Amino acid sequence: MVNKYHSFDDLPLTLKVEDLMPILCIGRNTAYDLVRSGQIKSIRVGRNIRIPKSEILSFLNRNG
Repeated sequence: MVNKYHSFDDLPLTLKVEDLMPILCIGRNTAYDLVRSGQIKSIRVGRNIRIPKSEILSFLNRNG
């Protein structure tokens, strides 16, 4: 999967789980596990999972 974002400022306010994969260099299963476990907080909009940009930064600060 190709990372289409070049800096943190390029990220949209919310991301899909698929967008998270190239940013963190992780696979699909790991990305969904992080969201399911609550390590990365997410919001459900209907059937879709959205991750706020700020939560990615928080996750990286906690685990960096």
